[in-house]
Amino acid sequence: MVVALTVGMSNNHSLPRRGFLAGAASLAGLGAATTAQAKAALPSDFIFSDLRGSLNASTIGVRPGVLDNQSALFQEAVDAAATHGQPLFLEAGDYLVSNIDLRSGVTIVGVPGRTRIRYAGDGHLFFASGVTDVRLQGLVIDGANRLLADYAPAIIHISTGANIAIEDCSILGSIKDGIVLDRVSGRVERTTISGARSAALVSNEAEGLAIRNNVVADCADNGILVHRWQNGRDGTLVTGNRISRIRAASGGTGPFGNAINFFRADDVIATGNIIDDCDFSAIRCNACSNVQVSNNTCTNLGEVAVFVEFSFQGAVVSNNIVDGAARGISVTNFNDGGRLGVVQGNLIRNLVSAARLPTDDPVQGIGIGVEADTTVIGNVVEDATYAGITVGWGPYLRNVIASQNIVRRAPMGVAVSVVDGVGQAVVSDNMFSGTPDGAVVGMRWLDRATGDLTQTRDVPAPLTVERNRSLGV
Repeated sequence: MVVALTVGMSNNHSLPRRGFLAGAASLAGLGAATTAQAKAALPSDFIFSDLRGSLNASTIGVRPGVLDNQSALFQEAVDAAATHGQPLFLEAGDYLVSNIDLRSGVTIVGVPGRTRIRYAGDGHLFFASGVTDVRLQGLVIDGANRLLADYAPAIIHISTGANIAIEDCSILGSIKDGIVLDRVSGRVERTTISGARSAALVSNEAEGLAIRNNVVADCADNGILVHRWQNGRDGTLVTGNRISRIRAASGGTGPFGNAINFFRADDVIATGNIIDDCDFSAIRCNACSNVQVSNNTCTNLGEVAVFVEFSFQGAVVSNNIVDGAARGISVTNFNDGGRLGVVQGNLIRNLVSAARLPTDDPVQGIGIGVEADTTVIGNVVEDATYAGITVGWGPYLRNVIASQNIVRRAPMGVAVSVVDGVGQAVVSDNMFSGTPDGAVVGMRWLDRATGDLTQTRDVPAPLTVERNRSLGV
């Protein structure tokens, strides 16, 4: 139908504003009527989708709210969407399915918060292997706490994939992990993952992955794990996530109960995350080199808030806030080859004398602990129950500078190892307030070996203590 609208023009070819608005309103009304007539002329079972160019799953018979298992039809819809290069659109409602295999090029889109895919049991929910360009968007993916098969580690498992995207989804009710990605590049973003019986998200051997702006909560063992089977470049970016209430239900002294855990993954970054209430660490980096941990807010941690441990070489821990932990920041394990760090510009307070769960550490209540080839510069530590900063542990001390820090209200300001065989350390230009057991104290493991070294010239070699200022309050 062609509709013509004629509007009279004045001699100077200008259209009066009132006449233009009236004409526009008439045209809009007529256009709406025409659209309604066009729709009425179509078959009654034709499904309109707001997603342009998409395949509506209902046209294949996959319908929301059906009580029966729709797995076969759902798989047919996935295959058709991948074959024809169309997004698969799912209307709002519940879909009961299982054993769905994702294909290369498939995009599955729902109505955020209202399209719910429920696991029917007897195997896996979503799986893909050797795929590219897979996208899940706007879906609630519910494991329904049903058993997964032994081969299925999570309700979403992608093994070897490029350009994989999971965005604007909710992942909940997994009896195991929420998402497991093996050798995957792509992104997981703006997604909520909660209620996993193990970890929220596990990445193994990533090949360029971004995990950003997600919400992770109420998981039994861990939040986000970025692991490698062997040490190597990983490059995963973990940023802007909100992670809370992570437990250590499987026990142990550190493998569980962490918001973010990097293991054997080099060149990774954790930045801008907000983390609260974890049984162990906010961010734990185990055997990772060239790692950056910066600008995170970490509160109410059960053990070490930021832990860089074991055989790492190269770590920058900067501009983080830690409020409430057994230890604030530990960059340690020189005995295992852990070395080369920068700890700068962090604000750490409220360090308690006991971890939430049993650990291997003999003492808690420490703001910052370092051991080898590390600078500790420009940090503020307040209210530590043992010491603001510890430098070295027994003979494990080499090339440490602690300078321009502020320590307030701690029994000792800096506790530095002075046992035989230690390397060089410099403690200079710091300010101490309210350190009744000494501003800078030499230690033999847990035993005091000196008095306050800021008050004497008799400083054990090779330690240098100079230009520090100590206040009474």
